[in-house]
This record gives sequence, C-alpha cells and structure tokens, in this order.
Amino acid sequence: MNKISIAYKTRTSLIKEVEKNQRIKLLEKQSFFKKMSFSKKEYADIYFHSGSLDSDSIANIKNAKKVIVNCKRLKDEILKKVNILDEKIEVIYPSVNLNYQKPKKIKEDLCKKFDIDSTPKIIYFTAKNLKTSGVKDFFDIIVSLNSMNKQIIISSTKNQITSLKFLISKYNFGGEVLLLEDYENENELFLAADIFILPTYNKSFATNILKAMYFKCAVFTTSVNHASELIDVFATMLKPSDPSTAFKVDALLSREEDLKLIQKANRKVAKKYELSKNINKLNSIIDNI
Repeated sequence: MNKISIAYKTRTSLIKEVEKNQRIKLLEKQSFFKKMSFSKKEYADIYFHSGSLDSDSIANIKNAKKVIVNCKRLKDEILKKVNILDEKIEVIYPSVNLNYQKPKKIKEDLCKKFDIDSTPKIIYFTAKNLKTSGVKDFFDIIVSLNSMNKQIIISSTKNQITSLKFLISKYNFGGEVLLLEDYENENELFLAADIFILPTYNKSFATNILKAMYFKCAVFTTSVNHASELIDVFATMLKPSDPSTAFKVDALLSREEDLKLIQKANRKVAKKYELSKNINKLNSIIDNI
C-alpha cells in the first residue's frame, strides 16, 4: 500500500488524528546536514499551510498534490502569490473537539462560586496576549454600554492579569468586572458566558471565536481576523475600536429573543467543524489523491 505523505507547520488536533491513519506517513523536516548534502528535497503529497507565506511554504505548496488551509483568506492569499490551480487548495476550518454541557447550570454554579449575581448576562474576554487581542478596546466597549444587565469576566495567565490591573484602575468598573488568573477549566467560562467579544489586532484564526460559538455565545470580532469568515455582518467589527459594537451589544442585552437566536445560530455553524466531521472531509480528500 502506497502511503500518502503529509507535512505541516502547526500540529493541530486534526493532524494528530490523521497521523493515526495507516495510509499516512509524516514527512520529516530536512536536517541541516541533509540540506547541505544537496540531495533532492522530498515534498509531501498533502501540505497543511498556516502562518506566513515564505519561500519554504511556497515550495511545499507548488510541489504538493493538495494544500490544506484553515480559512478562505489564506487560500486567496496563496492564489494571488503562487501560480497554482484553485482546486488544488482545500479549506478545512479549525476543528472543534469539546464537551458541550447545558450552559444554565454551569453559569449558576460559576456565579455561586464567585458570589456574583447569576441574573445579568455574562460578557467574556480571554486571550493569551490581552494587549494584542484588544483588551483596551474591550474596556472602551464596556464603558460605552448603557445596559446594566451585564457581568464582565476576563481570564488569562497570572502575568497577563497582573499587567491588566494597572489598566483597569483607569476605569470605574466597581464590582462589574471579575478577573480570573490561570482558571483551571476555561471551557466553563465559555459555557457560562452569553456574549464573547474579541476586538483583536491579530489576523490568525482566533480559535476562541469558534469555541465561543460552539458553547452557544453571541460573538463579536474584528474583520481583520480570519475567524470573522464564520460570523455574520452584524457581529463583525470593522476595527477594534468600531463605535457600533457597543450599540449592538446593548441591543442584545436588552432583547433576550435576539440574543438566543444568535446563540443558537452560532452553535449550529460551529457544529459543522466538529473534529469527526473535519476528519471525514480530510479522508475524502485523501481518497481522491
């Protein structure tokens, strides 16, 4: 049996699963000495592209039988810069492999744990790098809200939260903002949340957007981020400081039926990218090589 070779920059959950397939072999990166020996470089049948489009990526793309990317924008970027056929590139959005639970019970338990009222809607923000993910813009949105029907939760690493405390002191939030350091089960926070806002400056697909959608949150993120491909125009921020965002969030806080409609729609979209479904799509691509 001839094996299909794969290569990638980032080892995702999808790649971890496909590596278990007996038809697949991982093409190891060339060592320095092998490069210096001037032996012919071997290229993978399937190349998973992510990140910047450098010369090494372009070579892998040109020589692969199929190229997998995690969003349409990466596909468009490749087609503009590399002379290959459109059908050579397949889009498989990041995989969701999460345990969904009923949000109401999770929210009640969380609020009891931190002694906060479970009645207001929870607006959640988290990131590994709070600054580049737009935490200042997030605060500006919160300050601009008219609705009192809200509880803010921000979680990140201890270092990130410590740095944040200086910035937050400039705002008069009172007890409206709960800061959590190194929270053990972050999925609980997504499940408890009603709205997730990520006014990020980063282009790379923010998987937290997909996670929030899967856990039935209304989401807002910037058009620059590749995850915005999965959300509608209403939830898309033209820039991190988009002045319309506060108005939209206020609208959802005051209209329960609209909020629930968006939450259900988001979960329906996110379920399309469950790991098992992405594996089936990838297996179909492998079958046709």
